Amino acid sequence: MADRDRDEKSGKFTEEYPPQDFLEALSEKGPSGTSDISNYVGCDRRTAYLKLKALEEDGKIRSQKVGNSLLWELNE
Repeated sequence: MADRDRDEKSGKFTEEYPPQDFLEALSEKGPSGTSDISNYVGCDRRTAYLKLKALEEDGKIRSQKVGNSLLWELNE
């Protein structure tokens, strides 16, 4: 397992792929597929999908089914 930073006060690990990384990807790339976003952030596709779904549930982004893929975009 890769080394991860730990907060000295709480003892909790810092988040390896914060939501802001995914929002930044969409801001820079525009509407994108899960694989494109995972490549931009540097995580695997499954991690990207789970983070993007969480952002969608929070109302920060939305998805649209295009063929067999999901296209993600920022809510404006």
